[in-house]
Amino acid sequence: MSQRLVRLSAPLAHLRATTVPTRVFVSRYSTSTEEDIIKTQQIPAPGSGHVRVLQLNRPKARNAISTHLLDTLSKHVDAIAAEGGNGPTRALVIASNADAAFCAGADLKERANMSQAETEDFLLKLRTTFKNLASLEIPTISAISSLALGGGLELALCTHLRVFASSSAVGLPETRLAIIPGAGGTYRLPSVIGVNRARDMILTGRRVTGPEAYFIGLCDRLVEVLPEEEAQDGVARERVLRESIKLALDICEGGPIAIKMAMQAVGAHALGERAENTAYESVIETDDRYEALRAFVEKRKPAFHPETSCGHSSGHEGNRRNNRREKVHYVDLIYRIQSYTSRIGFDICFHGCSLYFCLIYML
Repeated sequence: MSQRLVRLSAPLAHLRATTVPTRVFVSRYSTSTEEDIIKTQQIPAPGSGHVRVLQLNRPKARNAISTHLLDTLSKHVDAIAAEGGNGPTRALVIASNADAAFCAGADLKERANMSQAETEDFLLKLRTTFKNLASLEIPTISAISSLALGGGLELALCTHLRVFASSSAVGLPETRLAIIPGAGGTYRLPSVIGVNRARDMILTGRRVTGPEAYFIGLCDRLVEVLPEEEAQDGVARERVLRESIKLALDICEGGPIAIKMAMQAVGAHALGERAENTAYESVIETDDRYEALRAFVEKRKPAFHPETSCGHSSGHEGNRRNNRREKVHYVDLIYRIQSYTSRIGFDICFHGCSLYFCLIYML
């Protein structure tokens, strides 16, 4: 396992030598004060825009999700969602400003004093916020350097990617409290690690360490933290945050429209080929694509421009694109009919006819 951690963390040696320390990011780009329950940073992204970093900041409560924390998180998520994936926020990193925990789940002390109606309102707000976070049209990353339990892990499951420290531990302990995960854990966890492994974690309520999380697919990047470093303040937290920011910046090197369409295609994996084809049609004639081709020929890095990369044209160019889309949808309809008729024994005959009409129409 030690050799695996060294191999996984090998890129960090280069990162430590070339990347500005996280503390510099905080001091230079932070828009928060010490009293903020969520500290925010904006790190310039390649080309344009920025990576937004949200650090949960309730260290004494291990970042337990209180009403105040939830309201603040909801406002941040809503603000990013309002950009529609086309604004200055190119990626989002959710991290902790506390060494003890990424997020310890719900604030049980506050919950104990809630009425039934207040509890229901809180759960509705929690589920809505998590759903909106999971639906963001930009890449989202969780930076987990310590504990993420219950609602804390459910929060991390709402992001597209998760970076763990080897010293971290996560779990859904709700069944030991005579309840079940109530903010998406029962359906988001199986979609990430599979039904059987999710069933194991949920029914036992056990904690999973960083290396095991990487092994079962819950963790996407694993950052090594040596045993003697675990007790050092900020080491694991800053190292995981640095790797998460690096991952976000690496993603932002790609074409903004291509990243957005790729996320939609992967998110709609159940639709398979059709979803991929639809997404590909959205990027095939963008300005970004032509810039990438020119850059490849000229042996340079492409200069993507989100504000013009949508490639919406008028006149002849726009009509040509619309005609192409109509042809794609028409061919899709023909193959739908073929798929249906093949079930009743006309596959061979219809295959020839449909292919003939496809060729005639496309020409």
